[in-house]
Amino acid sequence: MNTWTEVIIRPGTEADLEALTDMYNGYIRTTAITFDTEPLTVEARRPWLLAHPETGPHRLLVATVLQGEGRGERLLGYATSGPFRPKAAYSTSVEVSVYCAPEAGGRGIGTRLYEALFEALEGEDVHRAYAGVTMPNEASVRLHARFGFTAVGIYHEVGRKFGRYHDVAWFEKRIG
Repeated sequence: MNTWTEVIIRPGTEADLEALTDMYNGYIRTTAITFDTEPLTVEARRPWLLAHPETGPHRLLVATVLQGEGRGERLLGYATSGPFRPKAAYSTSVEVSVYCAPEAGGRGIGTRLYEALFEALEGEDVHRAYAGVTMPNEASVRLHARFGFTAVGIYHEVGRKFGRYHDVAWFEKRIG
């Protein structure tokens, strides 16, 4: 798998749930990128999956690559858009995120996922997208800048993980 020319970007499905959970749990165990602190079970992650239908403003897109004849697809990453806040007036705003498998980082998978996600959101009643980035994370800052996000502020020492406090920088992008 030296080149990933046949990367498939598609909506996430129930069949992806175990691989999605495993990928996310890797981030929980080893990084402060997510502020979840305990790995999740597949069952605990199912409501999250179901909250991302194939249409509408809250999407889950996955990037996969075929592993070879009869071996199925391998998850390279995923991107989501979800509710920004629970109150009705926030309904035209979404929070977005992208996660890549360790071997997929720096190989354009996050870019391809965001391209597909923002293309899908163009047809929805979405006015703004927001992204929270645990700092430092230059790769994520560059990715969001590439997609037209601008920095709007920093929550200082807002989360504690691995025995230290972490800042979260917030970015926004106009949709439509």
